[in-house]
Amino acid sequence: MAAVPVLDEPVFSYLKPADVVRLGEAYRFSEAAHAGQTRQSGEPYISHPLAVAGILAAWHLDAQALIAALLHDVMEDTSVTKDEISDTFGKPVAELVDGLSKLARIEFQSAEDAQAENFRKMLLAMARDVRVILIKLADRLHNMRTLGAVPAAKRRRVARETTEIYAPIANRLGLNALYQELHELAFAHLYPLRYRVLAKAVKAARGNRRELIGKSLEAIRQRLSDAGIEASVSGREKNVYSTYKKMSEKHLSFSEVHDIYGFRVIVKDVPACYLALGALHGLYKPVPGKFKDYIAIPKANGYRSLHTALIGPFGAPVEFQIRTEQMHRIAEAGVASHWMYKDDTSLSELQKQTHLWLQSLLEIQNQSGDSHEFLEHVKIDLFPDEVYVFTPKGRILSLPRGATAVDFAYLVHTDIGNRCVAAKVNNELVPLRTELRNGDRVEIITASHAKPNPAWLQYVRTGKARSNIRHFLKTMQYEESASLGERLLEQALKVLGASATDIDSASWDRLVREIGSRSRQETFADIGLGKRLPAVVARRLLRRPDAARDESGATGKPAGSVTIRGTEGVAVQLATCCRPIPGDQIVGSIRKGQGMVVHAADCPQIVRSRKSAPDQWLDIDWGPATSRLFKAAIEVTVANQRGVLAKVASEIADAGSNIDSISMDEDRSVYTTMLLVMEVADRRHLARVMRALRRIPEVMKLARAKG
Repeated sequence: MAAVPVLDEPVFSYLKPADVVRLGEAYRFSEAAHAGQTRQSGEPYISHPLAVAGILAAWHLDAQALIAALLHDVMEDTSVTKDEISDTFGKPVAELVDGLSKLARIEFQSAEDAQAENFRKMLLAMARDVRVILIKLADRLHNMRTLGAVPAAKRRRVARETTEIYAPIANRLGLNALYQELHELAFAHLYPLRYRVLAKAVKAARGNRRELIGKSLEAIRQRLSDAGIEASVSGREKNVYSTYKKMSEKHLSFSEVHDIYGFRVIVKDVPACYLALGALHGLYKPVPGKFKDYIAIPKANGYRSLHTALIGPFGAPVEFQIRTEQMHRIAEAGVASHWMYKDDTSLSELQKQTHLWLQSLLEIQNQSGDSHEFLEHVKIDLFPDEVYVFTPKGRILSLPRGATAVDFAYLVHTDIGNRCVAAKVNNELVPLRTELRNGDRVEIITASHAKPNPAWLQYVRTGKARSNIRHFLKTMQYEESASLGERLLEQALKVLGASATDIDSASWDRLVREIGSRSRQETFADIGLGKRLPAVVARRLLRRPDAARDESGATGKPAGSVTIRGTEGVAVQLATCCRPIPGDQIVGSIRKGQGMVVHAADCPQIVRSRKSAPDQWLDIDWGPATSRLFKAAIEVTVANQRGVLAKVASEIADAGSNIDSISMDEDRSVYTTMLLVMEVADRRHLARVMRALRRIPEVMKLARAKG
């Protein structure tokens, strides 16, 4: 396969002659590096990078990107290094190729770990230079076009990966034509039988509706001409995947899907779009609720167009897209239109939106613990459906469908999200978990003392919100665990007749090195999280003879007790089986990775554990002053009479308590037993509540619930 004739094809004609020469050099370099390698189809391997460069040339990407496309597999599949590429073709090309190369030389625990880390590397390279992902998408497109030659299991894996990652990224970057083709190819390989059956049905339906389409086109052109609107009108066929998606999402049979064919109207300017819309609505009746104005409020990927659905001449709904030529360019090529239409000054807003999204990837990366978590957050952000909401000052923000007030808060600013306590939607107070709708006006109420709630992770939808919440909770847990660990170590040192002030810096430095910790603070955090036993760390600091004992083994139960306030947060958890409150005798157990779990000393759930492994339990004391409320559970058996629940609730409220939850026996014949979880300050407060309840004549039996 000769290099120069191939690169003289018209697709590369937009390049300068000097760039074509450099491209020829890159082709020969790649051909030599891949010499003897073939694809699974039997073709020479060089055919693949050449095809990728051809796809990018259709988008008019610059010479650096095309050279990187020709070289994109040499670092991964041959002995060529990044330095060699840099010396020969320049540092920018080497950086592009490196961003596209997998981490082949690093050992991972599993294929999933390797895949996640490779995605992270690629997406972060994309955040620095968007050409990385354009090359990768072109690479994936050619691989999908030639996927029939690979084994069935790999076909399914690659197709699923394309559906979950690459097609959504193409959509997010506005590459609509690429997005549609990737989905179509992936569907064909994931569900070959469904694809064949549906493709046959779609083809037959198009033939049957040819007369309808012809009559509609003629009528549309005539109406627009009569209205004095210059426009080009074309038919727009929905692909097989789009038809399948509509059937699947709306639970329709194929015969119920009428809009497999639509029309696209392209006019000269924005006013003409609305004039054309009015003319079409005068020709056919619009379907209520099916009009969308993406010109006034563009999609996040820069897409602009008017969408409407009309009842056609034979009673079937027909979709219309109305846009300008400039909008059509962006709709088809998205961010790649920056290279295709360099003279178009209107592309700056699209570039800005893309830059903001890429910057958000870097922010998510900084707050994600590992590559799996990062990939999870990115996948969440790639949902295509969007809602558009307004800030109090009228700014429009786009969020994924199902996003909540918390997602909105984090989109405005990380600090707003971390400190939000309530939200107003359309001037009405709503819960933070409220899902937002198109057109909502959202205002976030903050408080300086507020902090993220772990429960938010159950309902937030955006990757930014999820990563920020997790990052805050991890940081908070680390700090609280370090504080608890320091107190536990001090207690262990007291048992050994020493104090933390007796330990010099040299002893600490030696211990940190020996146990492989990064700092003294990390050692405290490990103790607080149960990863290290305080007695063992104390002995090693003091260089006692038994310091080398296994940290997972028994070390003797320390004397004395540890004091807690109940406000330590995630580092100290109060067991839900016995719900200890101040005034109760309590014991604690350090659970690995969870911190300390505190139980009432007489909790039935821990009797066996305290007998079989007494060394795992610590005596705990309540601090002298606790400012929070604690949950306590009581069982109340009452006569099953009308109004008794109201009496119980009233007495509890009068005693200064609040009911957190309530459940009742299903058998409510003569008597009913209720389980009430209430908020109380301590045992004395609980005693006052119980005395008040005993005064109710209908209360037959009353006891605190434990275990």
